[in-house]
Formats: sequence, C-alpha cells, structure tokens
Amino acid sequence: MIEIIRPGPLSTVQDLGRPGLAHLGVPRSGALDVPAMVAANRAVGNPDHAAVLEITLGGLAARFRSGATVAVAGATVPIRIDRIGVDADRRPVVVPPGGRLDLGTARAGLRCYLAVAGGIAVEPVLGSRSTDTLSGLGPPALSAGSTLPIGTRPPAVALPSPVPPGAVPGAGEVTLRLRFGPRADRFTADAHATLLRSRYTIGMHSNRIGARLSGPALTRADATELPSEGIVLGSVQVPGDGQPLVFLADHPTTGGYPVIGVVDGADLPLLAQCRPGASVRFRGPQQ
Repeated sequence: MIEIIRPGPLSTVQDLGRPGLAHLGVPRSGALDVPAMVAANRAVGNPDHAAVLEITLGGLAARFRSGATVAVAGATVPIRIDRIGVDADRRPVVVPPGGRLDLGTARAGLRCYLAVAGGIAVEPVLGSRSTDTLSGLGPPALSAGSTLPIGTRPPAVALPSPVPPGAVPGAGEVTLRLRFGPRADRFTADAHATLLRSRYTIGMHSNRIGARLSGPALTRADATELPSEGIVLGSVQVPGDGQPLVFLADHPTTGGYPVIGVVDGADLPLLAQCRPGASVRFRGPQQ
C-alpha cells in the first residue's frame, strides 16, 4: 500500500486509457506522455500498460508501508528516499518498508511518471485505471491521505529501461507536425499561413484536456456554426476568439467549433511536457 503524504499540484493514476469507447461518449484519457510511462514501467519489470502515477510539476511525497521497487521517467525531478538523494531516472531503486519517497520540483519538463513494481492496483473502470479529469471516470486525483494498493510484483525486476529518454523541453521552442483538416475549409488561406508561420504560447489554463494557445488569431472563411462532431486526440480546435486549442488525452468526444488540423500523435508527448509560457510552432506536411 502507498500512502500519499503530499500530492503536489496534480497527481493522478494513469495507464494506456480507454480507447475505442468514443462512440459511447467516453474519452480515451490515459498518460499524456506514453513513452515516459512505458520507460518507467519497463525499468521496474512491469508490462507497458501497468498503471502508474502521473505527477505534474513534481512535489509528491509518499510512504510505502511494505516497501517497493520504483522508477521515474519523464520530467527531470530530484528524487529522495528517506531524505537521501537517489537516481531513479528510468532505473529501479528500492524503497524500504515504511520508507518515504519525495519528488522535488521539476527542473525540466512538466510531467513525470512514477512506476511501482506490480503496478498501481486500483479498481479498473471500463477496462482502465486512468483518472479522467473531464468525465470523472476512474479514481479521483490524489490528495493527502489517499492510499493506493500495489499489485503483485513481477517475478524479477528488469535492468534499466531500453526505452531511450523522451524529449523534455527546455527553454527553446517546440515544433509540432500538423495535417490540415477535417474543417480546414472553414478558414481563410491567410489563416492557414498564419498557423504555420507564427509562434504561439501555451496558456496558464492548459490542462489534461487540452493545451490552450495564445498568438495570432485564425480568421474563419465561414462563420456559420457546425453541429457537434467527433473529436480525436491532437485535434486543433479554434473557438470564436480565433485562438487554437490542442486537445490532449482527456478531450471531449465531440465538439462544435471547427478543427483546422490535427497534430501528429508522435509529437503529443513533447507537447505534454511543455509548461505554460512555452513557445510552440506548427509545421505542415510539406515544410
């Protein structure tokens, strides 16, 4: 059992989510940075899909009543076990029975993933243990005093994960590959060009649902309203103010604002590690 002493700004249980249920109005949810989640799981010998803790900006403190083997991947965070600094970055370390693990504030990136040998064994909902912050499915976000069961430990702990380190944004600019559509025709040619040549800033109100961007507004060629239609992961939706919004794992399954394009899924983990205030650009398929 894990006892949460301090959850940090936002800590949730995540796995690979609930794909294939959008027709029922159920978002996919799941880890925002899947490669980091997989790296942490492999480091402790878990299957890739095992549930982990997704921790935003660090700051989590937890006590392991019976001890555990843990690893961390994603954002760069200082890690201490019983006040002693350790290197658990994509490598297994042991927390003794009754031991306390503390994560400091992330030095680079935004979200880190804490894997425990055996996985986080909360009760699954619709086949997943993920916390969905939009629909409320899955376990609630962690708070002080929360307890989490640990599953059966794998037969042997793996060597440090063969998964290479994921990209963790620093102070530079992030470029996201984009394909136009399905409603690109709702925008002017100038709006298309503006999206691909401009710098946008990630806003403070970004979350697991989506990254809200601010920058040059995108002008519509057709201002009539659309009926609600399906939304996919990575959709770049443009509300009436012309400021794009990139949908992430907890996105709604439908929406009425037009989607000018969709970000390449391989670039979404990089976006998930960008902090508010970071700069992003979009690159079209021919650039």
